Amino acid sequence: MAESKQNSVTTDTIAANQLAQQVKDETLRTWKAYKKYAWGHDALSPLSKSFKDWYAEPLYISPIDAYSTLHLMGFDAEAKEIEAYVVDSLSFDKDIDAKIFEVNIRILGGLLAMYDLSGNDKVLDKARDFADRMLPAFDTKTGIPRYWVNLKTGKARGDTVNVAEAATYTMEMGVLSYYTKDPKYYQAGKKATLAIFDRRSKIGLIGDVIDVQTGEWVGRQSHLCAGVDSYYEYLYKSYLLFGDPDLGIVWDESIKKIHQYLADDFDGKLWYGRSDMETGVHVSSRITLYDAFFPAILTLSGDIERAGKLQSTWAWLWNKYGLEPMVYDYKTGISTYPAYDLNPEIIESAYYLYHATGDSTYFNMNKKFWNDILKYCRTEVAFTSVKNVETMEKKDYMPTFFFAETLKYLYLTFSDHQNKFIFDDHIFNTEAHQFKRSHFDNNLAKIRLGINENQ
Repeated sequence: MAESKQNSVTTDTIAANQLAQQVKDETLRTWKAYKKYAWGHDALSPLSKSFKDWYAEPLYISPIDAYSTLHLMGFDAEAKEIEAYVVDSLSFDKDIDAKIFEVNIRILGGLLAMYDLSGNDKVLDKARDFADRMLPAFDTKTGIPRYWVNLKTGKARGDTVNVAEAATYTMEMGVLSYYTKDPKYYQAGKKATLAIFDRRSKIGLIGDVIDVQTGEWVGRQSHLCAGVDSYYEYLYKSYLLFGDPDLGIVWDESIKKIHQYLADDFDGKLWYGRSDMETGVHVSSRITLYDAFFPAILTLSGDIERAGKLQSTWAWLWNKYGLEPMVYDYKTGISTYPAYDLNPEIIESAYYLYHATGDSTYFNMNKKFWNDILKYCRTEVAFTSVKNVETMEKKDYMPTFFFAETLKYLYLTFSDHQNKFIFDDHIFNTEAHQFKRSHFDNNLAKIRLGINENQ
């Protein structure tokens, strides 16, 4: 922490350790609540002390999402229990239509992180089985996957998808190709990504919704918001992890256009709005809290100054309400969807900036965010979403990403000084499942992922 060099290192360190321990304690309390009231199901409903499943049959999403966080915090017995259940009791041979994007980042990403952390080959087998059940969705004229796929029959449906749903697969598919030495997974994910980029407009912008069969844009707004966000995130992260120069080129071209056409200085703050993909003209000042991932990627790519300026905008918005609203119009000053679902993005970005700069401003941001979550979202047994940040009325639902992301990034912020987790040797998928960069050799990746530098 920047302050600790002038003040008392001991005092600051003790305070940070206490916060880190508090997050650990709350994580374990929440995990025990899941086990008591929702074991075997997808998500906990904390107010009614019951559960919700995503589909007609549960896919065990909360435990798979929780594993990488429990492992990171040293809850070895709890992590081992999840690993054993995955290997011994979990089958994906289910007659349900699963949403490709959501299960890719949570289930496939979670299983692959479980393998990366445990080295258990039976977990890798589960991951490969799940990916093979996903692959039929990619059998389209463009290579962009359809919205749903039946995990038993392989029948896919849904020809209209947003960009995030279209092209957030290179990291998970790349990790799987690396470990199985079968390039078909990465190539499917990369084909979908390039299909989006290749359909950019003359000025270099993409739209936000596309037809997977015709390749025609259905939505023509260009933005960083929910529905596009992780497409950009995976361009840079997958490039870092695997060294595929094609993705590096796409990132370099894309980030220039983002700053040129989407950045909007309004009322003394930096925002990224929505623009027409053909003209670059701003068409909307409506943003989503998911956009708060962007300072993290800017930080990772070395653009610290811009990341800091944007993060201060997001912190202002959080503090305006006490929690962050799901959708906000920065020109009218009105939230059109005032829910807060325990989202991690602003916390993730504060963590990245704190680690990169050592500036206690970002540590204190996450301390404030954590205290507000404790104040407004903590329940008798766990944590729950908020229906309206203006009234703080609670929902009866705890998203699975609260385990995977929000608690993890808070813990990593408060324990950063302990140097137990080497940030520079890890890449997080968009669900915050961590992968060790040193486990992936770029020269081997060229072979295992089928990366051709002469393309």
